[in-house]
Amino acid sequence: VLSGVLFLIVLFFFFRFMRATGFILSGSSATSDFYKRHIVAMFTKYSTKFSDKTAFINMGASITYEELSVQATAFAAYLQQDLGLKKGDKFAIMVPNCLQYPIALFGALLAGLTVVNVNPLYTARELEHQLKDSDTKAMLIIENFAQTLEKVVANTPVEHVIMTSLGDRLGLVKGTVVNCVVKYVKKMVPTFNLPHAVRFNYAVKQGLALKLSPVELCGDDLAFLQYTGGTTGLSKGAMLTHRNMVANLQQAKAAISPLLEVGGELIVTALPLYHIFALTANCLTFFTLGGTNLLITNPRDMPNFVKELSKYPFTAITGVNTLFNGLLNTPGFSELNFSTLKMSLGGGMAVQRPVAERWQKITGTRLLEGYGLTECAPLVTLSPHNLAAYDGTIGIPASSTDVKIMREDGTEADIGESGEMCVKGPQVMLGYYNCPKATAEVLKDGWFATGDIAEMND
Repeated sequence: VLSGVLFLIVLFFFFRFMRATGFILSGSSATSDFYKRHIVAMFTKYSTKFSDKTAFINMGASITYEELSVQATAFAAYLQQDLGLKKGDKFAIMVPNCLQYPIALFGALLAGLTVVNVNPLYTARELEHQLKDSDTKAMLIIENFAQTLEKVVANTPVEHVIMTSLGDRLGLVKGTVVNCVVKYVKKMVPTFNLPHAVRFNYAVKQGLALKLSPVELCGDDLAFLQYTGGTTGLSKGAMLTHRNMVANLQQAKAAISPLLEVGGELIVTALPLYHIFALTANCLTFFTLGGTNLLITNPRDMPNFVKELSKYPFTAITGVNTLFNGLLNTPGFSELNFSTLKMSLGGGMAVQRPVAERWQKITGTRLLEGYGLTECAPLVTLSPHNLAAYDGTIGIPASSTDVKIMREDGTEADIGESGEMCVKGPQVMLGYYNCPKATAEVLKDGWFATGDIAEMND
């Protein structure tokens, strides 16, 4: 009897151990615990784990994970305590790649807000539509495009405007020089009148003296309203939850981590962070790897882009086909040191074979091609990392992702037959914000109809 009791006790604690370590999952599904996670929990975990490592670099200035955490928390406290923003309020960010972006991004999320990414190059009409459609209550904007906001702000629900200049986080001396050059030499800041706007540096400084009240979040809460291009009409806001985003960054991480080393990567971020590709693939994914994002503010200036690349032993780079092609044709690029480069990832548009083959010849690294959409946070498929050369495909589905090809009559296509690509997975959006009809047209039985034509080979 004693032996039997001891056996049962050992068995009990064995199963407790197995459940705690994840070998046996409690709940109705293997993902129940995972889906309780959110970006704020991820940010807190990794900003602590990699506290002394450099998180972002821009124009020679850098910020560590710990410094980012302090400044983002201060910004969150300002949004919450001074502006009175509450969980679920929409906060727009309209800045290019600069240090202000990650501070504002994580600050807004820490405050429980939903981030609305805005392209700084929007016309007044496009900006007005997005701010009204998203019910944006407050926003951060770079002063170069404040004139556009001035034209429409009275027609929008925006109550608070936070203004920043390009050099605001570069340090007093360098920042002042950069801001003077941008405003008075290059004359890139048109005259504007937004009298109630608050300066970004002031907001962060004020927030340092305030206390952030923690916001309870779950996977179902909206993290982003990420607007589509609007090529077939007015742009629509894809509702991406914390679950969507955490799942997709884990999917991306699973696909590329065999190539990478935790705490040892520097990724070139030339694509704008307000776009879902760079937001997930660069900012969020490499954050979980303890990597450094080298932010390129103006990648169209290819000579200076190449000059910036020459300063850093970069290990990864993402881009679109035109960016890779532009670099290949910029003097000095082929002479760079590519000995540290491990991963090159193309998306956003089709990678062209001549570009991919020339890229591999010059850099010694294969150009991986991926496919994704705003509505899928964005990764859907990616070329296997261990192929020897570019193969002209968009690869295989990300983990936990199903893909099928459908004929026009609604039946599933055979191997080698083209049709509409449909996607199912934890990264698929909830739907379009305030657009139930448009949502119903693309989401059916959990499958998202991409509108893109593809075929699946053997």
